[in-house]
Amino acid sequence: MTAQSAHTPFSFDTEFDAAGVVVQASAFRPARRAWSPAEVDVLLAEARQEARNAALAEAESVQAMALSSISQALTAAIPTLTRIAHAHREQSAELALAAARVVAAGALDRFPAGPLQAALEALGQEIDSSPRLVIRSGELEEGGRARIEQLCADAGFSGVVAFRDEPGLPPASFQLEWADGRAAFEPEAAFARMREALDSALAAEAGHAETLTPDTSPEGRP
Repeated sequence: MTAQSAHTPFSFDTEFDAAGVVVQASAFRPARRAWSPAEVDVLLAEARQEARNAALAEAESVQAMALSSISQALTAAIPTLTRIAHAHREQSAELALAAARVVAAGALDRFPAGPLQAALEALGQEIDSSPRLVIRSGELEEGGRARIEQLCADAGFSGVVAFRDEPGLPPASFQLEWADGRAAFEPEAAFARMREALDSALAAEAGHAETLTPDTSPEGRP
């Protein structure tokens, strides 16, 4: 058995009728092999423009992919950055509070009557009409009591100043009692209130602090 070769019938591109009139013209066009210099320049310009457009499109695609990657990275980093910023605020507040304690301790050691003087000046109008003012503090020498009496006089108090020694009170602490009220100061209690206020402020800021988003700059401008 012999293999038969496949034969492709020849087809004429141009068809004629019986009278020799062309019914269907041939679609065959010979390949052009020569161009004028002007045509070459036009073809080169078109090729350059096509290449430029393709390069620009590719660059825009790469840029869009890069921006998308940056946006995703920022979105993933924002929670961490927010935690770091809040931790930094907490540490800064702790440092400020610690520095305030050191400064306050030094000031109270040097001027232990400073808080009492400030209290008398602030309460001047309240204690002015009282006939008696009781001051409870640590043990005071005569010179210290004389200075406090002078502070009361400077604050406008003209009644009787009675001193009560309270050995258990820390330095610079005091208690004031008059007919219509009472006031007290104790450094550690004051710092405890400062600590409580600071913790409350930091907790509120952690719950309501504004965070940055990838489409918003730190100045709030897109």
